[in-house]
Amino acid sequence: MSTQHGPITIKPINEVAEYLRNLIPPDIPGDYALKPMFEGLADEQDIRNGIIAFRDFLYLFCDCLITKGDSYAKPPKKPSGIADYPFLHNITNLLVDIGYHGKLAEDGKSLLVTHLPLCAAPKPKIPVSAQIACLRFLTLCGFLFAGVDLEAKTIPISETQILHVSYPAHPALPVGLRAMAIADMELRTGRRYWNDNNLLRCDYRLLKAENTDMLEVLQDFLHPLPPDIQKFALKLHQRYTDMGLTCVLSILSDVSFAYVHISEGRKALSTREKYQQRVWEFCYSLKNGYCLFVRAKKTDKYTDVIAKFPLFLREKIATGYGCYRKLGRERCQGDCQGICLPLNDSILEMAKDIETWLDCEAGACPI
Repeated sequence: MSTQHGPITIKPINEVAEYLRNLIPPDIPGDYALKPMFEGLADEQDIRNGIIAFRDFLYLFCDCLITKGDSYAKPPKKPSGIADYPFLHNITNLLVDIGYHGKLAEDGKSLLVTHLPLCAAPKPKIPVSAQIACLRFLTLCGFLFAGVDLEAKTIPISETQILHVSYPAHPALPVGLRAMAIADMELRTGRRYWNDNNLLRCDYRLLKAENTDMLEVLQDFLHPLPPDIQKFALKLHQRYTDMGLTCVLSILSDVSFAYVHISEGRKALSTREKYQQRVWEFCYSLKNGYCLFVRAKKTDKYTDVIAKFPLFLREKIATGYGCYRKLGRERCQGDCQGICLPLNDSILEMAKDIETWLDCEAGACPI
């Protein structure tokens, strides 16, 4: 049995961009209250308008990646994953650096930058060769960088060399970028990884004073799917949260809404610990698209129920799930995640059977 994972085939940058575009919230309300820590940043409405402007920039950013990304985003010789583009990681972290360390001008229409830690000599985290390339790409997306020569090889930022960052098409964007960068650095619930590109999701909910209903987050997650499939997924969410399962949002390289039994009186669990106990989940990944994963562990207890399912579903359940390498196959395929059912029209034909199946796994089998 081989233990080799085999070579990684990286996805084209246009597919990565389309994936990222689907994660951007389509509708951002204009009247939510902000956390007190943002009171001194700008007027609340200006911040909300700035976040919407930043969201609109992200749409353009993804569109530019789709049409022109091949000239900027090159895969590494030894990619660590199917979306491992250093350019994406560099440009995301550069935006965070500009927003977090930049100071808003008095009119709020530009950021004044005198210090970019990730670009600082002698050992910049963002390579010198990548810094100018990132700025050039951002200019394609509407940014204006006054005070730096984009034909130069380095960015000469110092206390006396001020970089003025603006976005003429939407002058409110610098406020939004600053707010989102602060949220990305200080309000994340988990560890902030160099390559997670979380800023590109425009997770404005980090700034909200009140907690967000998970149903609302799931609705945003499902928005690219056809209405009937959205309705099916939302019905499952409501059914199993009503049964007492907890919906846990996990955002790593993939985005997952996992449904978990959490016993009362137990010690507090981290998001990761909760996720590891999931019964089933909705997941959106670059590899599989939108899917329903089921970690079926009780199938021997309801074989009579399974016998009534359609042939396709019976075969999927019979195949089970587990580590590919332990099953004697060549490469790790992530099959330990569960039995995978794509969220497409075919799942609607089995909707009632899937509900019965999940009932059984959730401890509410109809027999």
